[in-house]
Amino acid sequence: MPLSAALIPWYTAVARDLPWRRPGTTPWGVMVSEFMLQQTPVSRVEPVWQRWMADWPAPSALAAAPRADVLRAWGKLGYPRRALRLHEAAAVIADIHGDVVPSDVDALEALPGVGSYTARAVAAFGYGRRCAVVDTNVRRVVARAVHGNGDAGPARVKADLADVTELLPTGEAEAATFSIAMMELGAVVCTARTPHCIACPVRDRCAWLAAGAPAYDGPRRAPQAFAGTDRQVRGRLLDVLRDSPGPVDRAALDRAWNDAGQRDRCLDSLLVDGLAEQLADGRFALPA
Repeated sequence: MPLSAALIPWYTAVARDLPWRRPGTTPWGVMVSEFMLQQTPVSRVEPVWQRWMADWPAPSALAAAPRADVLRAWGKLGYPRRALRLHEAAAVIADIHGDVVPSDVDALEALPGVGSYTARAVAAFGYGRRCAVVDTNVRRVVARAVHGNGDAGPARVKADLADVTELLPTGEAEAATFSIAMMELGAVVCTARTPHCIACPVRDRCAWLAAGAPAYDGPRRAPQAFAGTDRQVRGRLLDVLRDSPGPVDRAALDRAWNDAGQRDRCLDSLLVDGLAEQLADGRFALPA
């Protein structure tokens, strides 16, 4: 019996009620959620997504918004360049695609900030298309249930896509549901450190459990630090700009971080990335 036969009914019964999964959510709403969810917990994304969709329910609405408003709305989701890429993608959708998010994976990948994963997720979850959607959670489920390994190890893009494609049901709608069910299983049951195997709908056909749940001994990705990194400093500087009703002088930014060399380097990187701008009078602000 295929994994989908057990996994789809399980998902239908117990899936988390997330706003971007609800009936009536547009492909644009799905696309916004996928940009926001990259390396960011669902709990932080949900309220921001709700406000975002209320303010900018269509790509053209976001495209017309000043970049400063977009960055303020993004708030503390992290990786704020995603907000600017989404703003750019919205402009392309409005101008070239008639304000409708494309359904074709290749057309989606041609949008600013949209990579293979996001394109496939929007096609599957926004349009119900049959295409493999592979994230960390899906890779872990496949590694355990299919290959009998404790974890997936480093990404193997072509092999990972082939693995998931082989598991997809034939029908488009069923395949799309299976794809999101795989992600849900990896997120809430087949977790990295403490999998809840007793609650797993595919435990009776899991190769990893059948092998005695052996510990994973392959290569691991080093955990990403945050405290004291340039990413933290950039965030502190952006907080100053976001929280100010207008431009700020250099002294306000200097107070955000004590290490002058690191602070200057990070400020320069924000200017280069288009996340901040320096005005003619020397003050700093979010981009217009």
